[in-house]
Amino acid sequence: MPTPLTLPRLSWGDPHATKHALLVHGLGSNGALMWRYGTWLADAGWHATAVDLRGHGTAPRATDYSIAAYAADLVHTAAPDGEPWDLVIGHSLGGAATTSASAAVPAWSRRLVLVDPAIHLADHDRQVVRNSQERSFADTSEAAVRAEHPTWHPNDSELKALSAQQASRWAVEQTSSQNMPWDVRADAARLTVPTHIIASDPAVYSIFTGALADEVRQNPVVSMSVVTGAAHSPHRDLPDDTMRHLAAALG
Repeated sequence: MPTPLTLPRLSWGDPHATKHALLVHGLGSNGALMWRYGTWLADAGWHATAVDLRGHGTAPRATDYSIAAYAADLVHTAAPDGEPWDLVIGHSLGGAATTSASAAVPAWSRRLVLVDPAIHLADHDRQVVRNSQERSFADTSEAAVRAEHPTWHPNDSELKALSAQQASRWAVEQTSSQNMPWDVRADAARLTVPTHIIASDPAVYSIFTGALADEVRQNPVVSMSVVTGAAHSPHRDLPDDTMRHLAAALG
């Protein structure tokens, strides 16, 4: 695997909790934007840790923005107790990197939850993602986020604006250009730990649907549910529904 970077962390919950979760954000975001998962897990007795991915938030910058590089950073991000993570939640790019990390080192985590994961991006989805990132960088104000996402919680508007201000635009662009094709389906097929995918609603917008979802679910460890009415970031669009899906996935 590529040479790893050490990623900055923030956390929720009792540091002495017996269950440890790692939260991995999507492209152009930051660890703080995983706060919905962090607070929910903390309330459920977990200790949750979020990281800023390379080139994002306050993480180190680099030249390698391959999914393999993102995955290498995650594999070298250890749980506080030195044991495998009890759970890793990865959204979008974070879902792809989490998939690759778990496929490479199955003992890294005991369970995965992937939120509308970027397992494979066709040209159409690449363009949708590119357009979204360009809008984010064109106006990094909270007002711009609120105008595009009027139903989001104020925390999400604040943190999404901050993440665009913090992220390296070059890193975000390179993440697209260095991953051609963008495809970790082979890694998804190699997963051996229980994996639940919380997908967005294809009637709104999802990057994990149709033939792709059918293919990935051929792996018997993978299950899936859909947050009806939610777009690509269900934890921001419909947080209560999304947390119900998470609760069901964790049993």
